[in-house]
This record gives sequence, structure tokens and C-alpha cells, in this order.
Amino acid sequence: MTTARTPQAERTAAMRQRLLEATIECLVELGWSGTSTTVVSQRAGVSRGAQLHHFPTKQALVVAAVEHLTERRRDELTRVAGELPAQGRTRAVLDILAAQFTSPVFFAALELWVAARTDAELQRAVAPLERRMGRETHSHALKLLDVDESRGSNRALVQATLDLLRGLGLAASLSDDTARRDAILDAWAATLESELEHS
Repeated sequence: MTTARTPQAERTAAMRQRLLEATIECLVELGWSGTSTTVVSQRAGVSRGAQLHHFPTKQALVVAAVEHLTERRRDELTRVAGELPAQGRTRAVLDILAAQFTSPVFFAALELWVAARTDAELQRAVAPLERRMGRETHSHALKLLDVDESRGSNRALVQATLDLLRGLGLAASLSDDTARRDAILDAWAATLESELEHS
């Protein structure tokens, strides 16, 4: 009896995924300075040689990990958009977006931003990813809120929403401020409902 072998491409893809997810875990738990390619490969159960073959530097590994998990969360955003309630839609959208800014991916990205502030090479790698993530999040927010950014002050209101949520996410990285965040989002939902212009 022969056992079915997993094709090489599938094994490679599975190994890369383990490495990327282990990288996010390390960034969240250990921070930028505590994350190393050695620690990541050990946590992922991947040989150091195999890890270096795919990601020769810590920077390449970390940027790829944040990008990979961001894409996965984008897919989740698309899925939940179809499940939004008709009643209380705006507040539900704020909860969905707030979850993006209190997720492990956000905290991992935060580690990158702080490190990139004083590391020019890392900043060159992170800046394009951050710009793309920003544009995609803005576009998703417009779709979730069901507004056209060219009408009235919609663009500014959506950007203010994302800036508010980013700030609340930063606060959540230091302590559990769920009650305060909920009160702020209740008030902001009311503001959006009265100020956003729908077609």
C-alpha cells in the first residue's frame, strides 16, 4: 500500500503560512526587537535553512507576514459586509472596523511602524505597504458605510473615522478600554448618521 504524498508546492505553501503566522505571533508577544528569524523558525517548526531560503532577512519575513495577514483580514471584511444588519448598520460597521484596529495584525503592524521610525531601510519597505493598507481600509469603510466619497464631506468623515479607530486601537494596546471605546463609538455612530450623505 502506498501513502499519498503531499505535492511539494502544497508543502511549501503550508510552511510559508506557518512562518508568516508565527512571525505575527512573535511581533505581538515579543515586539520588533524580540522577534528574530531564529525564534520564528523554531515557533513555526521550520528549519532555519528553509526559512532563510524563503525569507533571507528579518525585514523580508516581517513585511511579508503583515501583508499576508492583512490580505486575510481583508477577505474577512468582505465576507462580513454581506451580514450587516439594516437597523443599526453604522454602529455595526464601526464595530467591524474597530476589530481591525484591535487585532493581532494591527499590533504587529504597530511594532513595524515604531521600528521604521528610526530605521530608514525598514521604513522604505514598510511605507508602500502602509499606504496600500490605508487605501484599502478607506475603500472598505466607504463600501461598508454605503457612501460615495465624492459627496459632501463623506471623504473627510470616513478618514476621521479611521483616524479615530486607529487612536482607539493604540489605546487598546496599553490597556483594556472597551467600555470607553464603546461609548465613543456610540457617539460617533450618531454623528456619522446625521452627517454622511447617502445617494
